[in-house]
Amino acid sequence: MMSFANVARRHVAIGARAQATRTLRTSAAVAALAKFKMPAMSPTMTEGGIAAWKKAEGEAFAAGDVLLEIETDKATIDVEAQDDGILAKIVSPDGSKNIQVGSTIAIVGEEGDDLSQADALAKSGDDAPEAIPHEDDAPAPKAEAPKAAEAPKAAEAPKAAAPKAAEPVGADKPSFFASPLARKIALEKGIPLGQVKGTGPDGRIVKADVDAFKGAAAPAAAAAPTAAAAPAAAEYEDIPVSNMRKVIGKRLSESKREVPHYYLTVEIEVDRLLKLRQVFNKASEGKSKLSVNDFIVKAAALALGDVPEANSAWLGETIRQYKKADISVAVATPTGLITPIIKDAGGKGLSTISAETKALATKARDGKLKPDEYQGGTFTISNLGMFGIEHFTAIINPPQSCILAVGKTSAKLVPAPEDPKGFKTINVMNVTLSSDHRTVDGAVGARWLQSFKGYLEQPLTFML
Repeated sequence: MMSFANVARRHVAIGARAQATRTLRTSAAVAALAKFKMPAMSPTMTEGGIAAWKKAEGEAFAAGDVLLEIETDKATIDVEAQDDGILAKIVSPDGSKNIQVGSTIAIVGEEGDDLSQADALAKSGDDAPEAIPHEDDAPAPKAEAPKAAEAPKAAEAPKAAAPKAAEPVGADKPSFFASPLARKIALEKGIPLGQVKGTGPDGRIVKADVDAFKGAAAPAAAAAPTAAAAPAAAEYEDIPVSNMRKVIGKRLSESKREVPHYYLTVEIEVDRLLKLRQVFNKASEGKSKLSVNDFIVKAAALALGDVPEANSAWLGETIRQYKKADISVAVATPTGLITPIIKDAGGKGLSTISAETKALATKARDGKLKPDEYQGGTFTISNLGMFGIEHFTAIINPPQSCILAVGKTSAKLVPAPEDPKGFKTINVMNVTLSSDHRTVDGAVGARWLQSFKGYLEQPLTFML
């Protein structure tokens, strides 16, 4: 059997890997309980949430079993066990949010372990010594090990006698430990948090605890505040910020503040494109139809081949110029915006681009994208034309240098001396290129738009 010190050294530290199912390395091959900690599912992940545990407390698992689903800022990812073991205790239950990477989320062991020690180990804190000493420590009689495990039990006695003070988790924590949302609701409702029993990890008071306490506090609060509180509660709703929304806010704020944006707009006639699309879709005989956006992705990739300076990234000390066009396509999901990537779009046909775009958009809305399917990209397209938007400007997604904002297709009257009426109707589309002036000068952005416009107005060039 391995020592607990070796178990700790073997504990998982999962980084970003290009696969949908992540492997959490368990410590089930040891004769001691150990901590499962929140893994980093991508290089930029600092915190995450627990979507659902797939195993119950006390339930055994085998290598390859899915233990839980972790919510990152972009997707929900399955976590598998590598070895056999037992889920001794769940520290962070289903629905837990904002869990820092490296925080304990569960206690695991193997067949024959004393699972009753799981509570003591969970309460020992991530920075405190493990409940079971390892063999590399100074020599100590084995009989003293239970005393270390019993210490937390002694601390629980005064807790039962004085329920007002929730169990402290660290010396500098307050007498009660509550989530920001729970504190806000308690303040609005006039509920004393010191009297609320926390059911979250380490005795943390969560929103559900405050809501449950509301009935007990009702007699005291009903005297005067009730009449004033009722209308206020109906005037607004506080929605907790998701991990995804936090990352979007942080990255776009940094981009708008730090990246010197400039904008170039051009009008493109798309009559030939629409006719060619109609011919292709008619020839497909009911198979997957091409969209206008598929042509836009292909034209953008080809234009990046013509003007490679636009296919670049600002890295501080260097400017990285890419040789392939990996096009990020903005997709709206229930939890926020995400940009799955059509890799090497310039080397793919329209039908392949169409199929990949549809598949990635579906996975994005279901929260099932793999990290390598949305991390990276060299150029972004944001198309709001289907929402009736004629013109808008988009914020650059660093370290990329450019993002293209695409508006809707509209009919327009233009002079036509050859026509008996003297005018004709054409279909046009406005696109705006946002560029980082540190990497893409105005003339470079203009040349890229000129090339892009040429491809869309003469779409048969796609075939050449």
